[in-house]
Amino acid sequence: MAPITSGTVPRSTKMHSKVVIIGSGPAGHTAALYLARANLNPILFEGFMANGFAPGGQLTTTTEIENYPGFPNGIMGPELMDKFREQSIRFGTQVITETISKIDLSARPFRYWREGQESEEPETAETVIIATGASAKRLHLKGEETYWQSGISACAVCDGAVPIFRNKSLAVISGGDSAAEEATYLTKYDSHVYVLVRRGELRASKIMAKRLMSSPKIAILWNTVAVGCRGDGDLFDNLRIKNVLNGDERDLPVSGLFYAIGHEPATALVRNQLQTDEDGYIVTVPGSTQTSVKGAITSAGSGCMAALEVERLLAEEEADSREDGPV
Repeated sequence: MAPITSGTVPRSTKMHSKVVIIGSGPAGHTAALYLARANLNPILFEGFMANGFAPGGQLTTTTEIENYPGFPNGIMGPELMDKFREQSIRFGTQVITETISKIDLSARPFRYWREGQESEEPETAETVIIATGASAKRLHLKGEETYWQSGISACAVCDGAVPIFRNKSLAVISGGDSAAEEATYLTKYDSHVYVLVRRGELRASKIMAKRLMSSPKIAILWNTVAVGCRGDGDLFDNLRIKNVLNGDERDLPVSGLFYAIGHEPATALVRNQLQTDEDGYIVTVPGSTQTSVKGAITSAGSGCMAALEVERLLAEEEADSREDGPV
């Protein structure tokens, strides 16, 4: 896939930038750090509850993080993202707490509009880094919102080692490979894990299904779905479940609930302008973070790589411009 070279449009009289970063998670701030240190004066739009998250992305909904290097005693998710933000600003990134609601990638410089300003003159950027991330799919069960990140999580690897989950009864929802991996991982901490499978068979690969079914610490509840969550007001401690064949409901006392039902990429802003896969994830040129449109880069979990792509592209175009001489 070769990136499409778009046409040209006039620069904005409101604000024109060499690079705009859309998104404020770890990948977005990593890109900002590298670009700021390269004196490219990046603009980072961190959004205002964009995709339902506060500036900083999914980590702002996480409690204690114990597996990030440099913090031997752990660090809270919002605190870590505050540090990312401070470091980006320290090196010269301009952080704007507004949401980009519309972007036009059909010509360069790219035109974009802030939320609430869609009918006004757009701002422009030579390049754009899409660092909008993804959000875990949720079931929106009764009581789920109350105990989200207080016993309910979408990442066993991230949260499974937290003391409230160790040596406890836990539940994992889904019958695919991700569920098998997460359930198996949770047993490392002497936990007993129930896996809720809606059907009478697993969707997981044969090797993962065998591993799941042979573990003495894992019990599979076939033809079972979750219908509600309860707790003591502070922590989740009970899952209401239902047998889909006979409709019977009962309580399942567990101290943790983990969703393994996938993620939803936050790519609606560009999905009709860039090549994406069937799940909505942006397709990149193999071995790079370059998308199907030249100058539009996706962080794709690698903010450093995205920043280097932008720096290289701008340097090449500046050199070409010098060779061509004044128009």
